[in-house]
Amino acid sequence: MVTFPIDPFLVGSDLTPIRENFDGFLDGLMKWEARARETGVQDPPRMQIEANGFEAALDKMNRQFLINTWGDGLPLNAPTDDRVEWVLKGTDLPRDQVIGKVMPRGGIATVETIAVSLAMAGGRPEYLPVMLASVEAILDPGMEHDKFQATSGSTFPVVIVNGPIAQQIRLNSGFGLLGPDPQHPAGASIGRALRLILQNVGGALPGVGTMAMFGGMRYTNAVFAEDEDGLPEGWDPVCTDHLGLPRGSNAVTVYVATGASNIMRRGVGKEEPEEEGVQSLRRVGQYLRSPSPHYTHGWANGSPGALLMSRVVAKQLSGLGWDKAKIKQFLWERSSTPAAEIRENGMKQWIEQAADAETVASSGMDPWPISRTPEQIILCVAGGHHPTHNFWMQGNAPKVAGGEIKLPGGFDALLAEADEDLGSGGEYCTI
Repeated sequence: MVTFPIDPFLVGSDLTPIRENFDGFLDGLMKWEARARETGVQDPPRMQIEANGFEAALDKMNRQFLINTWGDGLPLNAPTDDRVEWVLKGTDLPRDQVIGKVMPRGGIATVETIAVSLAMAGGRPEYLPVMLASVEAILDPGMEHDKFQATSGSTFPVVIVNGPIAQQIRLNSGFGLLGPDPQHPAGASIGRALRLILQNVGGALPGVGTMAMFGGMRYTNAVFAEDEDGLPEGWDPVCTDHLGLPRGSNAVTVYVATGASNIMRRGVGKEEPEEEGVQSLRRVGQYLRSPSPHYTHGWANGSPGALLMSRVVAKQLSGLGWDKAKIKQFLWERSSTPAAEIRENGMKQWIEQAADAETVASSGMDPWPISRTPEQIILCVAGGHHPTHNFWMQGNAPKVAGGEIKLPGGFDALLAEADEDLGSGGEYCTI
């Protein structure tokens, strides 16, 4: 490792420290030697934890995992052989099958590696199909996960699940879908397990593997379901819009976000319905219009972000003649920025230094839109049965990836076991 002062990152900084250490930087880039001499799956020895009783052993394990930087600061479940074997019931794939290499460390994620992370995060076997599909999507080359893993921005993967599996595994699409919900525990466990994969296999340790300054949503990321039962007539689910999969598919749609904003949507009650709808969309468009260089990463082929809209709002707008395409077109137009402002706020430089030639060429557009087409905006029906707010998760997404979720042969038996362990699933009322 070659270190140098952080000051050279500032505009106008003294670059003398870099010049003085240039040979060291050159050697670090050209003469490094890999720690691992062979490429492949390793089978390290199991860790043995000895203590006076199970509770003491679990405490000792958690302390040891933190010392080794394998934890996330919250208590972990012990990934014992029995627990991992139980989680592996969620797939028919061999445990040593390689899913991909996770950067920046370059660790190999196998089916077993992913099951271990899910076990540590408190996950269950019926969650594993969603977890595997999510990891595959994150490692899609077009997602450039090596960049979002190492960036100073507060990036996090967003996983939107479609299909019957969402309700079957108790994945939230309604009230509190981004937060803790004991009635829908799947999202927290899957998202936390994804974080453990990105940290333990990919080496995204704060200040070491990742330079994320604020680390937004690093514990659980964002894993939730679309409220497909609440889709207005004629509206397709997200997996159809962005992956071309048929309605009813069990699928994950994944992109990378860099922040979130709660947008007050409703009026004060004195507006006419059409007036309230248009005004609310104008407010959303102004939020989207922020001068964010992150938009340049997904301008040509990715997404500027996802707008979450409750079924109440979606059906209200649909009744007023707004379909998905019309809403996206409206937001795309209202979020475009005049060329004069693009120059004034420095966005022009960011656009012109983009890696994609089509994005660079867009620097001359007036106004400049946040994406090449309106269709790139993700519009997801989700949230409780309430009209007050929209939620915008701004993207840092060169691609929207994903695919179908592969279910194991014994999936129905896993769901029956979950009903025994957790009580009846589905929609029900608790006090």
